[in-house]
Amino acid sequence: MNEPLAYFQGEFVGWSQVHISPSDAGFVQGTTVAEQLRTFRGNLFRLDEHLARLRRSLEIVGVDPGLTTPQWRTIIERVLEHNYPMLADGDDLGLSIFVTPGAYAPFGAGHSHAPTVCVATQPIAFDQFASRYVEGQALVVTPICQVPSACWPAELKCRSRMHYYLADQAARQIDPSARALLLDLDGFVCEASTANVVAYFRGEGLISPPREKILPGVSVGALAELARKQGIPFHDRELTVSDVQRCDEIFLTSTSPCLLPVVRLNQQPVGDGLPGRIFTQLIQAWSEHVGVDIVSQAQQFARRAR
Repeated sequence: MNEPLAYFQGEFVGWSQVHISPSDAGFVQGTTVAEQLRTFRGNLFRLDEHLARLRRSLEIVGVDPGLTTPQWRTIIERVLEHNYPMLADGDDLGLSIFVTPGAYAPFGAGHSHAPTVCVATQPIAFDQFASRYVEGQALVVTPICQVPSACWPAELKCRSRMHYYLADQAARQIDPSARALLLDLDGFVCEASTANVVAYFRGEGLISPPREKILPGVSVGALAELARKQGIPFHDRELTVSDVQRCDEIFLTSTSPCLLPVVRLNQQPVGDGLPGRIFTQLIQAWSEHVGVDIVSQAQQFARRAR
């Protein structure tokens, strides 16, 4: 097979053969549990942690795809074994897992109501963030809030992200290069769209919003470990917007870029408005940890065709 391989509905098929029914609950209701991973030199980063979070999310939603952890690993390894050699030397893959409850009953007459399961890869979209390592990222607080835990728990990793979309639209109306910083209903900082937020204060170290109020990001966990090895304290506590506005550096951490510096918040500079010393120290530590120069790789492959 000369196209990428995917696992879909119990079979290994060509990527072009993955077709989701419009009656699927993932479309009709946005009921999709998902995980996004990436490789470094072809090796998945913290697969066990991602699979543990996937299991927990499926428990919350009450969907059982009937796959054990070893079976998930076997599926993922076969997909990667086929797809990774199709890349240029030095490139890496993103890997997506998604599970839905299957056909939405009122729309699903004649369709199987077994869960929909897919594992697929795609080249990492380095062009979306490679310049941010040098130029930095802007954040804007908008009126769109984080989904409260009364709707679904913060630990649920799902694709129901209309609030991210609307918040980013609102942020770009203020600053075309910005992403949204989401607050909870009490006005405390939660997350950015698709990323955890961490602030650095001299004399205090790195501060994350309370773990129970945010998605337990695998990347933010990795950042905490790397920071402590560098002698940088890492804590969590409530953060107001005014707290974050007076910090020395702000970071976004998520799967594909790992770590990005925030240089503007609400159109005001963070620190001196440039990526800071702690960012440089931590992205270097992360690169050494995974054996890849993260910034150089992103800049190199940002120029490749999707």
